[in-house]
Amino acid sequence: MQAAFQTTFGAPEVLRIEEVAAPALGPTQIRIAVHASAVTRGDLRMRASDFPGVGGVMARLMFGWRRPKHSTGGMSFAGRVIAVGAAVERFAVGDDVFGAAERGAWAEDLVVDGESPVAPMPAGATYAEAAALPYGAITAWMLLRGRVQPGETVAIVGAAGGVGRYAVQVARHLGATVVAVCSGADAARVRALGADRVVDYRRADFTAGGPQYDVVFDTSDRATFGQAKRALKPGGRFITIQLAMKTLAQMLWTRLVGDRRVIFAMALPARADIEQVGELFERGALRAVLGPRFGLDRIVEAHTCAEAGAKGDVIVEVRRALEAAA
Repeated sequence: MQAAFQTTFGAPEVLRIEEVAAPALGPTQIRIAVHASAVTRGDLRMRASDFPGVGGVMARLMFGWRRPKHSTGGMSFAGRVIAVGAAVERFAVGDDVFGAAERGAWAEDLVVDGESPVAPMPAGATYAEAAALPYGAITAWMLLRGRVQPGETVAIVGAAGGVGRYAVQVARHLGATVVAVCSGADAARVRALGADRVVDYRRADFTAGGPQYDVVFDTSDRATFGQAKRALKPGGRFITIQLAMKTLAQMLWTRLVGDRRVIFAMALPARADIEQVGELFERGALRAVLGPRFGLDRIVEAHTCAEAGAKGDVIVEVRRALEAAA
């Protein structure tokens, strides 16, 4: 099978398409013909081993210190089940599925455990839409559920980004008033996703005006707790996906002192989270925001486009070349 392959960390050009052996299928596993995958910010960081702060040490231990532990990248996927192990009961050949894998989605075939974060594809979704959901939508859902209550006001910093555009939708679904912090050029896009108000960070300080937010969710690296604190109401929460020693110290300190909390969490999805996001898509509470699409043979271009800040999820249509030749 064809797969995107890398043996070293670096720029998009470290990726190349090679013919590799298809992974073996175990008794509890399913084999998926991958139709689409996304190029996420997490994928870009893992390709380049570009992890800031203390998170860099943890990431290198997990994904490879000097070279990638997994030569084929890609975490989010959508495709069709083409084989099942003898012990698998959840899926059958022909099922359309989507989900999150540790690595390996930039390949024609992907083998995952039947109990891993994989679920039936949402009704009405295309492969590209389903592949776009596992990263941004799952991260937003896992970090905001239980932390946002109906009637609260939530500021989403980086609202037009890969996590932010789903965080706007999730916060709105949870019943919050949503303030999107992004560039003015993205204002119409985030309003269409459900933002009640937009703050252009280039022209205004979203923290000005005193306590006004119950939650500030920093999906970028633009906000700090020091900045956000003055805009948080008593009992407010500052949520971040940026791991740093300072963040860990602030989490501990704010558990002991004061009434405003710092929260960091890693979005490590379970099967139930994938299923829930699929249900939200089917109910119209979430929609995918798609950017440019590339065939697997253009994986370098896909990464270059994602790094340039595409206005939507960059999609790798893995089987495009195969279908065109058929």
